[in-house]
Amino acid sequence: MNNTVKILGCGLAKAQQKITNYDLEKRVETSHEWIVQRTGITSRYVTIDENTSDLALRAAVQAIENAKIEKTDIQAIIVATMTPDCLTPSTACIVQAKLGLNDLPVFAFDINAACSGFLYAFQLASDLLNRYKNILIIGSETLSKMINWNDRGTCVLFGDGAGAMILTAGTRNLYHYANSEGDLLGVLKAEGLNLIKDLQNLAPVEQFLTMQGNDVFRFAVRVLKESIENVLNQAHLTIEDIDLIIPHQANYRIINHVAKRMKVDLSKFYMNLQEFGNTSAASIPIAYAQAFEQGLIDEQKRIILVGFGSGLTYGATLIDKRGGEDCVK
Repeated sequence: MNNTVKILGCGLAKAQQKITNYDLEKRVETSHEWIVQRTGITSRYVTIDENTSDLALRAAVQAIENAKIEKTDIQAIIVATMTPDCLTPSTACIVQAKLGLNDLPVFAFDINAACSGFLYAFQLASDLLNRYKNILIIGSETLSKMINWNDRGTCVLFGDGAGAMILTAGTRNLYHYANSEGDLLGVLKAEGLNLIKDLQNLAPVEQFLTMQGNDVFRFAVRVLKESIENVLNQAHLTIEDIDLIIPHQANYRIINHVAKRMKVDLSKFYMNLQEFGNTSAASIPIAYAQAFEQGLIDEQKRIILVGFGSGLTYGATLIDKRGGEDCVK
């Protein structure tokens, strides 16, 4: 057990344009049936003129309203993203400015752990609650700007969106697990900037996302199960003690395979990937916010957040039942 937490509020932001599988049929050699069979995805949202910070801001405002606090009560902002507005400044600082918090002391920074990013941000934030009272954590992505829309292997999977939470100290015990395997660097990758040699500018590389699907599938099934079992062992609980598992929304077949391996009913895993696709660092907080809206989350529920991403990275957090007088609003 690392520490305790209270989730004051949560929120989400959908990107502006809904893209269905039938829309993609007109662009690449694929079909609605093929995409659903392989992934479970029927649609995804992409931005028209919003960037990562714009989606992050909308999710943040909703979380602040849900938490019933003032935006000036926020003392730290962490944004998990692999698609920032720009290399610098950080998206968190841009969100701080858009919230009108420039004149306040706010600890703001980004992290990039790809699809594991929100889990990493959640764990970092929980460790910082002894210094900062209210911490805003956001997963926000505009993956549409790094997808090759002529590559049917990736363009059918990903979408844009943002999810946010506000954390403060409380009495819900947390159990964390996080890991990475850097030897799998090329399995899921997007190139960065070129090195400058002899002071000669080079043409920019294509920064499209590439993925070795079969390798990702095998890795994901292994580490999702491993991560869930690790936090269960820390908490001295079994899978039957858990009310809801919110996984990274990557692929229906991955989640279904994990459920079968763990001999647990698939209904224990919350899924909204059929509508949103894979929104990387935004997928877990979007799913959490939707589950909360649907009445599936309250202070007496044990919840596991679990995910994996490029790196390859992975981890889980178990949020225990409320203790004492704490509650989730």
